[in-house]
Amino acid sequence: MIPPGAAKFIFGDSEAQCNRLLTLVRQGRKTATCAALEDFEKAGKDLPIVGLQEVVMNWDGTPALVIETTSVKVVRFCDVDESFARAEGEDEKLKVWQFNHQEYLQRNGGFDPEMMIVCQRFRFVRNLQRSFIRSVFSQFLPQSRTEFSDNSEAGFL
Repeated sequence: MIPPGAAKFIFGDSEAQCNRLLTLVRQGRKTATCAALEDFEKAGKDLPIVGLQEVVMNWDGTPALVIETTSVKVVRFCDVDESFARAEGEDEKLKVWQFNHQEYLQRNGGFDPEMMIVCQRFRFVRNLQRSFIRSVFSQFLPQSRTEFSDNSEAGFL
């Protein structure tokens, strides 16, 4: 179920990156994300607030999952700490996170070590992609309808 009026966004700037980041969220390894403050300002978008539920989309624009914001800080890029970098789930070391995010920011509007970054922590609420859910639980599902006893019905998926 998609929260009514939920904001929607896509992780990354390529299909491969989007898929990788969605997988990290589903695995519980990615619990944070960031974006340039300037991007919010240019788009006229409000910053996320604690308790906000957002739908993260697949690259093709279909709903993938729901996250809920648990904290938001606006800091200079150069002041992002290792704890936040690790929470992003992509890199174990702050220096690697800085390098990769500098490249990303340069590709998407520009980079300055003093630029303001919106650092959002979140919790994974719900997976909206049925194929992923089915792949996780397929080992527990009967292979055909005939495997159910007489009048029983599958109450899930």
